[in-house]
Amino acid sequence: MSTSVTAAQAVDTRILRRFMWLSVAAALATMAIKGGAAVLTGSVGLLSDAMESMVNLAAALIGVWALRLAAKPADQGHPFGHGKAEYFSSLAEGSMILVAATLIIYTAVQRLIAPQPVAQLGLGLLLATGASVINLAVSIVLRRAGHRHRSIALEADGKHLMTDVWTSVGVLIGIGLVALTHWQPLDPIVAILVGGNILVTGWGLLRRSGTLLLSSSLDPEDIARIRAVEDTFAAREPVHFLANQTVQQGQLAVVHSFLCVPDEWTVGRARGLAEEVKAAITGVLRRSDVYVHVQSHSSHDVPEEPLPGKPGAPRS
Repeated sequence: MSTSVTAAQAVDTRILRRFMWLSVAAALATMAIKGGAAVLTGSVGLLSDAMESMVNLAAALIGVWALRLAAKPADQGHPFGHGKAEYFSSLAEGSMILVAATLIIYTAVQRLIAPQPVAQLGLGLLLATGASVINLAVSIVLRRAGHRHRSIALEADGKHLMTDVWTSVGVLIGIGLVALTHWQPLDPIVAILVGGNILVTGWGLLRRSGTLLLSSSLDPEDIARIRAVEDTFAAREPVHFLANQTVQQGQLAVVHSFLCVPDEWTVGRARGLAEEVKAAITGVLRRSDVYVHVQSHSSHDVPEEPLPGKPGAPRS
């Protein structure tokens, strides 16, 4: 990788860590606000909301660690860098979401068995609403930044905060209905429903993180950009491309492009075109490590039934 790419990655990493520290600050603030509301009202719904904020704080701190590790440069043992550290952060966050949801449901069931009255609902609603506004704003910022910088750690944290927002909305509705109807069992029932929703979110995050850890290919949009670049060169020169290979390595897109040139071309001409292809593909991807493999037309022996996506297979 070039020095300019490495420098750009360093700048991106600093920016990502700032976003994650924003998440830490939001988690601290909302945990204090929701905890205070739960103590004032005695509501198990608000208590479950406060527990979710505690998970947010732990997840954000893990995210800061993961981004710091992911920023470490490539070395002999990790030739493509440490970008997958973000996936472990996402796995940890998904696991903590599941734990929090289980605790919320358990606490709510206990409250159903042994009901307790709630009090000062007006103040509790006001505090919970303020905390939800904070989470909503930070969630939007994190999800946009995660998508822009290809950071699953930020995306996961942003989605987690949005889950917290929906948790709070459910709790607020439940508390409001308790205040109107004075039917106390409604408070833990709402908490159970919220816990179930959080379980689904946590499981989805775990599944996506596991898929990415298995070295998934780039998004279809990025693959289309790569193929468009290859098609441009194939239309200009007497060359063709075989099926490329791509891997999403954390924030880094790793691309292997296979270029077939005429037998009579010199090595210098072939390598010159390969460098042009590499520069063009790099230009359409935000952060990438591109390898262009050159071979002659006659040296390419296409198997009778090539496997799609494998080097040596024709493009579909």
